[in-house]
This record gives sequence, structure tokens and C-alpha cells, in this order.
Amino acid sequence: MTSRSIRVVLVGLAILGAAVMVGNVQATPASGFSSTTLALGRFDQIDTNNLVFSPESTKFHRDLWLSFQKTKGPSDLYVQSNVWAPGGTSGWHTHPGHSLITVTAGTVTAYEGDDPSCTPHVYTAGMGFVDAGGDHVHVLRNEGSVEARTITVQLIPAAATRRIDANANPACSF
Repeated sequence: MTSRSIRVVLVGLAILGAAVMVGNVQATPASGFSSTTLALGRFDQIDTNNLVFSPESTKFHRDLWLSFQKTKGPSDLYVQSNVWAPGGTSGWHTHPGHSLITVTAGTVTAYEGDDPSCTPHVYTAGMGFVDAGGDHVHVLRNEGSVEARTITVQLIPAAATRRIDANANPACSF
């Protein structure tokens, strides 16, 4: 090898090492949190819709309900059981697809990765909420004194990584 080739290799290794170090700094690991896959199913393309209208409906009627789901290519559907000990956190993360989350015990507090005021969104047992996925970075925390639990249904592209660690929101002091 020439000295120039050695320099190129060393610079490449230095860049790779820096990227690995930055990746480690950026990750916000879970603590006091566990997630168990209860079911996993592979679906072919999905193209479904539901339009339910009350017989008395007008364009302002409250009984209007729409639901659309369309995918191109196969998808994986996960059903997850999530548990947070008091003080537990999921760590900042995102998913490649959306999630429907139902709180089954305790209280879960959600924070958004792009919220400059770090506003808490509190959900208690019986409440549900949606994680949009994609570039929607968030963290779920148990800021209460009892265990918190959720059941989550998540649809993502087939064979995709289900959870992607992300940087913390700098507006959040925790």
C-alpha cells in the first residue's frame, strides 16, 4: 500500500469511528420499560376503507366516520404489550409506521420530539392515542407511582426495524 492509500484508509476509519460514537451519544435507551410481542402477522397489500354515515347525517353531523388503510407491498402487524415501572421511560424513538396505543393500567405521559415547549400529553387507563410513526419522534414515560401498561397495535413495512432510537428533544430537561 502506498502512504496515500494508508492515509485514505485511516481517514475512513476515523470517520467511521466518529459516526459510531455519535450514534452512541444520540441513542436514548429505555429504562424501567419492557415490550413483549404478543402477535406478529404478515399482510399482503392492504386496500380497504370504511364509510359509515348516520341516516340523518349532513355534512356537519357528528356520526360521520371514515377509515382508510392502503399499503403497497407487504406489511407486518405487531401487537405489543408494554410495561413501565414508576419512573420508567421508553427512550426517545420513532417507528416506520403508525401505532394505535391503548393504556390498560396506570398513566403514560407522551412528549413529542419537535415540541419546543416539551408539553406533556397524559393518558390514563381506558384512553387511546395514535403515534403517527415515520419522522414522529416521541418518548413515553411513567411519571406516576404505580406500574403503567399499554397494548399497542402497530403496522409497519414488512421486515422493517420496528423501533428506531432517536435524539432527545433539547427542550425537555429529563
